[in-house]
Amino acid sequence: MKIDRLIGILSILLQEEKTTAPELAERFEVSRRTINRDIEDLCKAGIPIQTVQGARGGIRIMDGYRMDRTILTSKDMQMILAGLRSLDSVSGSRYYGQLMEKLQAGSSEFISGRDSILIDLSSWYKGTLAPKIEVIQSAIENRNILAFDYFAPSGESRRSIEPYYIVFKWTSWYVWGWCQKRKDFRLFKLNRMDKVAAADRTFEGREVPMPDLSNEKVFPGGIRVKALFAADMKWRLVEEFGPDCCTETEDGRLLFAADYTDMENLITWILTFGEKAEVLEPMEVRERICSIAEAMRKNYGGNGSYEV
Repeated sequence: MKIDRLIGILSILLQEEKTTAPELAERFEVSRRTINRDIEDLCKAGIPIQTVQGARGGIRIMDGYRMDRTILTSKDMQMILAGLRSLDSVSGSRYYGQLMEKLQAGSSEFISGRDSILIDLSSWYKGTLAPKIEVIQSAIENRNILAFDYFAPSGESRRSIEPYYIVFKWTSWYVWGWCQKRKDFRLFKLNRMDKVAAADRTFEGREVPMPDLSNEKVFPGGIRVKALFAADMKWRLVEEFGPDCCTETEDGRLLFAADYTDMENLITWILTFGEKAEVLEPMEVRERICSIAEAMRKNYGGNGSYEV
């Protein structure tokens, strides 16, 4: 990807006194013309790069502007490499690993000891997730309209968007883009997307606001829930809401209180605890769970026979 190549070129220029276009072209497996365009883009971005022709010429960052490599400590480099390694955990190739090797090769004096942080951003869906990310990245870079089937609580639909960002948040991957159907910016969860493809149509791009991913914006609350949980469910409550989310009652159960945004998500979450949870408030949730339990009893209360 172009942005990754630009970062890689800049990294090399910061580490080495000078390099040449043929060396960079071979290193990144692109043409010299592509490298020349990349250098022009870095100059437009404000990086003072100097090119000198001739036998002793080359490409380098102008004197007085070079960042001292000693600014990057061993710990800094370990964090950079851990971040690059984490991106490879969801990519469909070893691009970030190769970039990491290039950084590491020029910075061996910074790398010492064993890795202390290992980050894997993949999921159970890695087999389908990596190809989606690759298609979306390509569509973002080439300004192609992205088309896909989307499965939401409101139903299934075919969507076309102008993709701008791939986002990792709340342990899931999303794409942020302008939805042509809703005429607004939307966040789409990758695991709910199917038949993802870049269309032949391109788009000019627009003023893109950064997605507001604050919990207050995405999960504004509004449903105050109180529930009692069995004592052996404390680990789940602590994992999801922190150690201060509940208090122990006289009978040993845990009194839990929190704000929830979506009624359906709340009910689904409570049901995952089975008989080890009892909702106290709101009454509507209690009644809905009772109805669901009764329907389930009917499903499982027969002789077990069914037709296919």
